[in-house]
Amino acid sequence: MALNNLQPATGSTKRRKIVGRGQGSGMGKTATRGNKGQKSRTGYKVKRNFEGGQQPLARRLPKIGFTSRVVKPTAINVDTYTKVASLDEITVESVKKLYKLNKSVTAIKLIGSGAKALADKIKDEKVTYTNK
Repeated sequence: MALNNLQPATGSTKRRKIVGRGQGSGMGKTATRGNKGQKSRTGYKVKRNFEGGQQPLARRLPKIGFTSRVVKPTAINVDTYTKVASLDEITVESVKKLYKLNKSVTAIKLIGSGAKALADKIKDEKVTYTNK
C-alpha cells in the first residue's frame, strides 16, 4: 500500500451526470430542467427571500428586537425589603451592597407605602421614589 496506488472503495464514487448531450443520453432536449417556466431558463437564480411574487414572510411578520436606550430603574419595594429604611444614606452603591444586585443596575426606584418617608435619606439622583 502506497500513496500512488490508493483507490476509493468499489461503489463509493459515482460518475457526474452529463446533461444536454442528445436524446440518446436520456438527458437531452430539456437537459433535466423540465418544460418551460422560470426555472428552466438560462441564468435563472432564485433571489434570497423570494417567494414567487407572494409577500415574503420576513415582510409579513412584524419587526421585533427594539431595545430602548432609556434605562429603566430596578424597583425595590420598601414594604417587603425593610433593610433599605435602616440605611443612613440611600445611594445606588449602598443598595447594591445591601442586596447584592447586578453590576448592570444603574438606577433604583423605591416603591411601596413607606417610600415617600425615605425621601430625605436619598443622596443620589439615580434613586427615586413613588409619590403614593
